[in-house]
Amino acid sequence: MTDTLRPAETAAAPPDVPAPPESRTLKRSIGVVGGTLLTLSCVTPASTLFVVVPDLFGSLGTATTLTIAIGSLLCVAVAFCYSELGTLIPSAGGEYAMVSTMAGRLAGWLVFVLSLLVVMIVPPVIAMGTADYLEPVVRLEPSLAGAGVMLLATLAGLLDLRANAWITGVFLVLEVIAAAVVAVLGFAHAERGPGSLVSMEVAGADGGADPVTAVLVVSGLAIALFVTQGFSTAVYLSEELEDPRRNVARTVLATLGISAVIILVPVAAITLGASDLAELTGGDIGAMVTAWSDSAVGTFVSLCVALAIVNAGIVMVIQNSRVLFASARDKAWPGPVNTVFAKLGRFGSPWVATLAVGVPGAAMCFVDLDTLYGVTGVSVTGMYLLVAVAALLARRGPHRRAQAWRMPVWPAVPVLLIAVLAYILTQQETSHLLWTGGITAVATLYWALYLRPRRGTRWLVTVPEDVREPSRP
Repeated sequence: MTDTLRPAETAAAPPDVPAPPESRTLKRSIGVVGGTLLTLSCVTPASTLFVVVPDLFGSLGTATTLTIAIGSLLCVAVAFCYSELGTLIPSAGGEYAMVSTMAGRLAGWLVFVLSLLVVMIVPPVIAMGTADYLEPVVRLEPSLAGAGVMLLATLAGLLDLRANAWITGVFLVLEVIAAAVVAVLGFAHAERGPGSLVSMEVAGADGGADPVTAVLVVSGLAIALFVTQGFSTAVYLSEELEDPRRNVARTVLATLGISAVIILVPVAAITLGASDLAELTGGDIGAMVTAWSDSAVGTFVSLCVALAIVNAGIVMVIQNSRVLFASARDKAWPGPVNTVFAKLGRFGSPWVATLAVGVPGAAMCFVDLDTLYGVTGVSVTGMYLLVAVAALLARRGPHRRAQAWRMPVWPAVPVLLIAVLAYILTQQETSHLLWTGGITAVATLYWALYLRPRRGTRWLVTVPEDVREPSRP
């Protein structure tokens, strides 16, 4: 087991180390319902459906539904790992706290870098999609619209988490309505039979049908994993969930199940309802909705998607700020930086960390981020792989007797997951692997040159005192 900072140890910490963690513990204010609303909002079913899925239609055609279904099944195994680890190590640090404790400090640091890479890139990329869906009402430049969404999300992220649960809950209802409208219209205008959901065809350059190979499906699984990836937000909220030993697992599993249905059903409906392969491969879902109904319905769905993107921005900023806050509390940075990022504001939120992730996110909307979708897919896959390794090690020593939710069919689940995810990584584009590998290499150098030589005062993962329970005899 790795070094883990305990409250008693922090009293003798050096002067440049922030105050003890018990004075910087996030407030427990939400239950399963609030946590599920916030976590579902981070999955952002409608924005995923309208922003990410069209790219999958473009490369996978009719195989998109099958690919997302396979990805959702893999995510069940991932969710089992998150649920067990999240109840053992309920920390705002999420993946890095879990992996550091189970698999070592270097592994935890690399997971932190991968998770930070994902959560910093995705919000501005999705936010820039707002302009497309506001177009029926007002024409905006994508970068300006995205920056506006990120700044609005940052302001909302400064509020109390309970208030944000209600805000995102209202937006989430609109997301589900939009997805339901797409599903009903698609099924009502079906052009092909259910067998097309397991066929593997995409529109070719000559207007005919080209086959989708198994290799393409495996390659697409990295993005398919990202489609429902937001369920992991539950572990970032574990310090603010009441009774985390029970509610973390409930929130993770409930969110995955609900989000998979909200995304998969409309994807199947779109596959069946597209007039031909060219329309499906084009991925213009808004145009399909208008063709199935009228411009008023198309406008309504577009506005719901725009609100869904705002919703996604709010929750992602909340999630990202908790990761940065936890890393400062766990002394990942030089002393003055740790002190600043660990500050809590009037509403109990980490306000400096919130500004630190939201404002740069607004600036990133003016950068070309198209190629980073592939980097994000590689990062998510690598992060899940390390979480699976940690889950494989989660029943050693004192953790074997600790009170926690335990996954069924252990250790087969994490072993199988490690093998599948490793294979998926081998099928990704070389450039995406090189970008992610380069960032990981730089992070490893920071670890070797700064964190490792200061192992007594830096990168000490904290577990809040009020959630640790005595081991069973």
